[in-house]
Amino acid sequence: MADSTVTIVGNLTRDPEIRYTTGGAAKASFGVAVSRRWQNRQSQEWEEQTSFFNVVCWREMAENVSESLGKGSRVVVTGRLEQRSWETENGEKRSVVEIVADEVGPSLRWATAAVTRNERRGGGDFGGGSGGAGAGGGANAGGSGGSKPAAAENNYADYGEEPF
Repeated sequence: MADSTVTIVGNLTRDPEIRYTTGGAAKASFGVAVSRRWQNRQSQEWEEQTSFFNVVCWREMAENVSESLGKGSRVVVTGRLEQRSWETENGEKRSVVEIVADEVGPSLRWATAAVTRNERRGGGDFGGGSGGAGAGGGANAGGSGGSKPAAAENNYADYGEEPF
């Protein structure tokens, strides 16, 4: 299968929303706006294009992101693209492509951040992580960490459940 790893840098468009599966796994969802600005060589005018991405993260990283980041925070997100499909109550088919995060952290280009390492949890934890503290510029930012074994994926099927 082709590798679909992506990295984006942008600002949160909304506070992370954290939910829990019936199995107790944390899932955080948030939006990231990525803007690109350039000068048109013909008109000498500045032009801008903004793209919006939905990001999902799981388990301890989801909790760290939810506690550390808020709307407007500038972040660096690395993850993979995943498409999921579902059918509405009216029988309409829908699908979305989102970034399932492997790493989320504050961008330090225009801010500072203090990182606080969380204690490791019990045997079911997929790795240690670090939570964050406030950052400069009025935006909250924080690091998150934790890694998962190579064999573990963040698929909804792993939990025997449908997406929220």
